[in-house]
Amino acid sequence: MTAASGGNPAATRGLDGIVVANTELSLVDGQVGHLAIRGYDVEELAGRATFEEVAYLLWYGALPNQSQLDEFNARLVAARTLPEETEAAITLAAKRMGPMDALRFAVASISADDPNLEDESHDALIDRSCRILARVPVIVASYQRQRNGEQPVASRDDLGIAANYLYGISGTAPGDAETRGLNTYLCTVSDHGMNASTFTARVIASTASDMISAVTGAIGALKGPLHGGAPGPALTMIEEIGTPDRAEAWMKDAIAKGKKLMGFGHRIYKVRDPRAEVLYAAAEELADETDEREALALAKAVEQAGIKVLNEAKPGRNLNTNVEFYTALLLRELGLSADLFSPTFAVGRTAGWIAHIMEQRAGGRIIRPQSEYVGPRDLRYTPIDQR
Repeated sequence: MTAASGGNPAATRGLDGIVVANTELSLVDGQVGHLAIRGYDVEELAGRATFEEVAYLLWYGALPNQSQLDEFNARLVAARTLPEETEAAITLAAKRMGPMDALRFAVASISADDPNLEDESHDALIDRSCRILARVPVIVASYQRQRNGEQPVASRDDLGIAANYLYGISGTAPGDAETRGLNTYLCTVSDHGMNASTFTARVIASTASDMISAVTGAIGALKGPLHGGAPGPALTMIEEIGTPDRAEAWMKDAIAKGKKLMGFGHRIYKVRDPRAEVLYAAAEELADETDEREALALAKAVEQAGIKVLNEAKPGRNLNTNVEFYTALLLRELGLSADLFSPTFAVGRTAGWIAHIMEQRAGGRIIRPQSEYVGPRDLRYTPIDQR
């Protein structure tokens, strides 16, 4: 990093290479394609642990035993009931807003039934965290049904977060394969280093603001298509290609026209995103139940063609498939519309946001980076009648 005028460090675009926090939550190594959550490789957790287990791991630092998990699940189930203010917000949002706007709007109201907003004790923070984690999927499901002209369905106490989310959208209890597929996805996206939405949450938390404000801000960051909005377009691309034999020619034409191949490339990973591998395995397992083998074969052909075309067109860039590529296929297999992909990502990432908020509050200080002024200097005021 070079010095700028005035002796301050020069600005680094996008904070590339700048370490802004120490964390015990997740390790991301883009050079070798490695993601670990609290010391567990993502491949160890996804497909084996429930989302509740991974949330517990993130918040408490260890996987729960059965009694701890039972108690945690009971707290989450008890926290699902929405305050009437949030229900009203969802009803309004279903008439006027898209899914991510609706989620941001409704989540901001979750604190309406908080018994003591000023209580910052550990127990109060855990209660708040449980309410947020439990209610975000209920909000998305209720919104989806209402915008489709259907009444929300009451949550089932016997279903975990993944199964209850699918039940809340469709009104039908999912099978084991569907529940396992969504659990895999939610675990896979639960945390991922200092991404844009997590950094936003930590900045807000660093000011000693409240947890709802931090999560609401994170949702606002996630809404941006450069962060959380790519799975839908990736699915559109796969569907437009249509058959494996068209993949390479379609992609060459897209690159020649300056278009971006959705689902390829990542700011951090220089090899294949490890989450893509996990989600492909989940989609493959689910395809046995949903008869989506043909769609899976198409996606695999598109992936192979995309890597080949990108290596030829942009040698040395190492543009491989990222998490969004197989997210699109898996979530479509689960019956979700493309515009619910980002809200579903938020369902999973909420666990990580909350963990980062807790970590920031416990040991961080206010995040206040510098900026380099590059505007004009030494201007003089001119009276308005002389301008």
